[in-house]
Amino acid sequence: MSVNGEYAILAHDVHKTYNKVKALNGMNLQVPTGKVVGLLGPNGAGKTTLVRIITTLLKPDSGTVMIQGINVLEHPAQVRGTFGLAGQYPAVDEQLTGRENLVIVGELYHFGGREARHRAKDLLERFGLTDAADRPVKTYSGGMRRRLDLAASIVARPPVLILDEPTTGLDPRTRRDLWVFIKKLVQDGATLLLTTQYLEEADFLADQIVLIDSGKVVAQGTADELKSQIGGETITLQIEEIAQLDRIAQLIAPIGKTAPQVDTLTNTLILPVAKGTQSMVEVIRALDGSGVELVDIRLARPTLDDVFLQLTGNSKS
Repeated sequence: MSVNGEYAILAHDVHKTYNKVKALNGMNLQVPTGKVVGLLGPNGAGKTTLVRIITTLLKPDSGTVMIQGINVLEHPAQVRGTFGLAGQYPAVDEQLTGRENLVIVGELYHFGGREARHRAKDLLERFGLTDAADRPVKTYSGGMRRRLDLAASIVARPPVLILDEPTTGLDPRTRRDLWVFIKKLVQDGATLLLTTQYLEEADFLADQIVLIDSGKVVAQGTADELKSQIGGETITLQIEEIAQLDRIAQLIAPIGKTAPQVDTLTNTLILPVAKGTQSMVEVIRALDGSGVELVDIRLARPTLDDVFLQLTGNSKS
C-alpha cells in the first residue's frame, strides 16, 4: 500500500471479528487528501467499527490503516495528533461554558493559556457562538452543542477530520446549517471522512461515497456514478382514467429503453428512458391529440436512497 500524499486515510484488507461475527471482512478504504468521503451502510455494516479502528480506539484482527502516511497500529500516539473526531453525541462538558470547553481542549493540546484563549475566541466567532460563549453548555440547543463539538474537534487544526453521524437528531434547518460549517472546513483544506444516516447529507457534502455492507465495500464512486449504476432516468405519468393506461403504454413504449411499468392502483406509468428531457418531449408529442388527460408528468433520476436499497438490500441507517 503506497503512500505518497495522495490519500489522507488508507485502510487495506482490514478484518475484525466479535464473537464469531465478522464486523469487518476485508475492508478497503481510500480517502483522498482535501476531499470529503461519505461512508454509508445499514446498521451493523461496520461503519462504527472502522471509525474506531482508524481513530486508534480499537485494534483490528488484521490489516493496515494509515493516516497522513503514519501507521495507526505502530504509532497510535503520533497518529492522534493528525485528526479531529466528532462522534454521534457531543463530547462537551455541560457544566462549563462554551469558551471554557474550547480553552481546556487547547490546553490538552499543550497550547499556552493565551494561545488557547485566542483559539477559543476565533472558533466561537467562526461557529456563530460568540453570544453564548460564556453561558453553560447545558443551556445550549442541540444545534449549538453540535457546533461547539465540531469546533472542539478542530482546535489543534488537524489536517484530517472524522465525523461520525454529526447531525443525528437535529432538525432539518439546523442540519443544513451544520452542513454549511462543514463545507467551510473542507474549503479551508481539511480532509473529511463522514459517516451519516442521512443520504441527502452524503449527496450534498461528499466528493466520493463508499457504500459498505457486511463489513466490506459493495460500491463506491461519486453520487452520480452510483446512481448511474442502478439505472438511468425515468418518466412518470399519472392519468385521470384507468381505462386509458394500456393505450398510453402502447403509445409511449417505443420511446423507452424498456416497456413502461403500469400501476393500476395509482393510475401511473413509469417509463425508463435514455435521453432525459428529449425523451420527455417525445412522450408529450406522442400523447398530443390522443385525448389523454394527464394529472402529472415528471422526469426523475435515481436517488441515493434507491442506490442504498438496491445495493444493500436493507433499510437505510
